[in-house]
Amino acid sequence: MQATYPNMPRLRTLSMACIAIAVLGLSGCANYMGIHSDKHIASPNAYATARSLPNQGGQWPTTDWAAQFGDPQLQQLIHEALAGNPDLQMAQARLAAARAQVEGAGAALLPRIGVSGDVYRQKFTEHTIYPPGYGGSWFTQGDAMANLTYELDLWGKNRAAQAQAISAEKAEEAADQEARLTVATAVARAYNQLAQQYALRDVLVRELKQREMLSRLARDRLKAGLDTEVETKQAQGNIADAKTQLSQLDGQILVTRHQLGALLGKGPDRGLQIARPRLATIASPRIPDNLPLNLLGRRPDIVAARWQVEAALKGVDVAKARFYPDINLMATIGFSSFGLGQLFTAASQQIQAGPAISLPIFDGGRLRANLKGEYARYEEAVASYDKTLNDALTDVADRLSNIHSTDQQMVTQAQAYDAAKSAYDLAVSRYRAGLAPQLVVLNAESFLLAQEQLRANLVATRRDQQMALIKAMGGGFDAQAAGLAQSSGSVAQAASPAPAIH
Repeated sequence: MQATYPNMPRLRTLSMACIAIAVLGLSGCANYMGIHSDKHIASPNAYATARSLPNQGGQWPTTDWAAQFGDPQLQQLIHEALAGNPDLQMAQARLAAARAQVEGAGAALLPRIGVSGDVYRQKFTEHTIYPPGYGGSWFTQGDAMANLTYELDLWGKNRAAQAQAISAEKAEEAADQEARLTVATAVARAYNQLAQQYALRDVLVRELKQREMLSRLARDRLKAGLDTEVETKQAQGNIADAKTQLSQLDGQILVTRHQLGALLGKGPDRGLQIARPRLATIASPRIPDNLPLNLLGRRPDIVAARWQVEAALKGVDVAKARFYPDINLMATIGFSSFGLGQLFTAASQQIQAGPAISLPIFDGGRLRANLKGEYARYEEAVASYDKTLNDALTDVADRLSNIHSTDQQMVTQAQAYDAAKSAYDLAVSRYRAGLAPQLVVLNAESFLLAQEQLRANLVATRRDQQMALIKAMGGGFDAQAAGLAQSSGSVAQAASPAPAIH
């Protein structure tokens, strides 16, 4: 006969409460006292930009910025590159991987249900706890179970991990936009380089014609006794030199075409099919008002860096939550029996349910070291953001300054070209009349050629600087429209000192 005690349930409850209090008290052994960071992302107002980036009432670039250069082929090539460039395909793959991480992190917030079953034959030993009839005999064991596990996530560890994955995904989305902008402007600038090379080729073709004309004139003067064989040979040598330069430039044109084919993702032969560029030079731009502040949402690299800071901050939250106990609810229901004939009967039913608590007490400093690492990654992300913002502001200022400088050079160069053209025409006229030696003509021709090449280079440089400015201003990207904008205070609480867990 078994004795019963009426106060037994109360004593059992009190014992459990005492054990719980003792366990929670011991949790103070694992805490993050003294681990924190005082780093915050920089504000655009922290950078001196008033003189370099003044308010000019200009407009931000639009996504169809290539249309302003007046060459439909350029727009077609950019669309083709955005569809087939391997770098963009890699960026898309990284984005897909980030989205998969979001799905995986979200799964931790949901219950996990699984079904298992097994059947096995087993011979029990005769020299242990099994009674006669079991020891030394073979039996078939069958199990069929359904399992449910659910983590309560009382301290927000899984929610923080999901938020971290979402922030990382947003960073990859912005990085994908940055890759698209980089490819588009790379195509445009390579296309402009091709236009520049063709313009220089036109100069060399004109130079070759001029030298052939000068050679004929030298032969006529030789026949008339006005020149010697020296002038004739020199003229022939100048023709050969012009042909050499022309051949060299044709090789450079082929290389640029190959580069364009690679950017399009179609191989070098695709570049050979591109028609000669017909680009226009556009007017000097004016930058928008409040550019330093508004640039935060216009450059995808800045947006990506900001989301990386947010992801690192959520990583800190995950590391902090690991100092708290994990509480899981578990339940198992199914059937288990010796012999399969009675497996799915009521008597073979098995049910188990209850909480499982895991509490860190002493782990040799692993949790604290992990939190320090997360804070270090956070501070690295903050420094990377600050550098990206600083570089972006400098990038815009440099591009704008280069454009203004080139505009001034084009004005003075036009004057120099007019003077060189007049001097060359006068030298040829005097040479025809026998009033000047060939050397005067050659010197005038060299000066004119240099001015023609300089003009072609300045026109192409001016377009290239405009394309670079468009990229520096985001190329029409808008974080708000792309769903990548953050609230102004989302990182304001980024690194407040962390109290210890008691």
